[in-house]
Amino acid sequence: MATTRLMKRKTTPGLSVAQSIKDCTDYGKNPVKTEDGKYISAYECDPATVDAEFLLWKSRYRAATGREQKADKDVLCYQIRQSFLPGEIAPEDANRIGYELAMRWTKGKHQFIVTTHTDKAHIHNHIYYNSTTLDCTHKYRDFLGSGRALGRLSDTLCLENGLSVVKQPKMKSQGKYKNYGEWAKGRERPLTFQQKLCAAIDAALEKQPSGLAAFLSLMEQSGYEVKQQRGAISFRAPGQERFTRLRSSTLGKGYGQKDIEAALSGSRTGTGHHSHRVNLIIDIQSKLQGKGSGYERWAKVFNLKQMAAALAFLQENNLMEYEQLEKKAAETTEHFHTLSGQIKSTEAALQTNKELKAATVQYARTRPVFQEYKVRKYSRRFLAEHEADIELYRAACADFKRILDGAKPPKMDELKEESRELVEKKKKLYAEYRKVKEEMREVTAAKANIDYLLGYAEPGRKKEQER
Repeated sequence: MATTRLMKRKTTPGLSVAQSIKDCTDYGKNPVKTEDGKYISAYECDPATVDAEFLLWKSRYRAATGREQKADKDVLCYQIRQSFLPGEIAPEDANRIGYELAMRWTKGKHQFIVTTHTDKAHIHNHIYYNSTTLDCTHKYRDFLGSGRALGRLSDTLCLENGLSVVKQPKMKSQGKYKNYGEWAKGRERPLTFQQKLCAAIDAALEKQPSGLAAFLSLMEQSGYEVKQQRGAISFRAPGQERFTRLRSSTLGKGYGQKDIEAALSGSRTGTGHHSHRVNLIIDIQSKLQGKGSGYERWAKVFNLKQMAAALAFLQENNLMEYEQLEKKAAETTEHFHTLSGQIKSTEAALQTNKELKAATVQYARTRPVFQEYKVRKYSRRFLAEHEADIELYRAACADFKRILDGAKPPKMDELKEESRELVEKKKKLYAEYRKVKEEMREVTAAKANIDYLLGYAEPGRKKEQER
């Protein structure tokens, strides 16, 4: 279920047009609300320079059409607020649905930015789209009933993604529209189709089916329609419009097709996180001082569990020889540090790209003013009237010189494409980084426990035992 609201954003009293746009987009991009910008996406603009790009397109519109409205009547941008029922959706899914809503609503003709806020009990999106079209020939025109049309579009997306919708938007007794609190009051949080599917998968695996065919048969018996196409497996529950594909990006970690096949083959138990998470053994003698016999009993049981987990981990990963374990620990640690270095270099490249885009926007906006300044032979009067823009132009030129070292400035389209490639590369690196980090943690913890058991943790003990 998502409630929506469409708002016009005009020039704030006491602020310039540029400051007004920046003020509202900065609220949406608040790092505290978006988990340090983790849940921000954009179309035909960069989140870091969205306010400047909105302003640039408005300048192009005025230059192309010659039309300009009064400041108090000019709509700078439109804001959509989309709120979801608490506990019904994950932030990344909310951002994806918000992006789809903005794309369908604007038909891809306007720049927009989608920011997902997670600082409240209900996850909600703030969507800002430029009132000026991308071709700089028209502006978005609000129409009678646009709020209801937006709500229907949002409901359609919710149904497509297995979310609930407000079935009776008006309160019969009062003839008023329900607000979010009135609709949610007294309601239980319904399970999504994805959550129900995960529960059905868990129930089927608990019956220990002999193979994939037996597993799919159990899923059909529980009421699910099964579809196999090009090696991919999908399920559809009664009343569900679309099939849900068996993959971890949709259902969560442990519910991908490879995970299920591994569980069926016996190489992995269940669908949740790793069943034998290895932690470091406690050195009881060094920790015992000042503690009673209860702590000693607990520590001994804890250590036995960790040794059992370490042994299970070594068996699962075929690391029963100490040399193999030592080599694996060294390899995963080296791989982790390599990925860490690649992520840092990618982030540095993204920062450079961000600075270049900001300089490019600033240069394009202020260059006509500086050209006029040159035509007027560097008039002091003209400088006094346009000093801020001239200083911004010179700052943009200085940024180009510092970053490019005399090379020709790239075009904005090239910078945007480079930014998209770098963001995609960073996502892939981070996905691998998290996986390798967890692997390194478990391997090194298992090795440390084995070293403790064999006495290798004591200086010189390993060489002595090898002799």
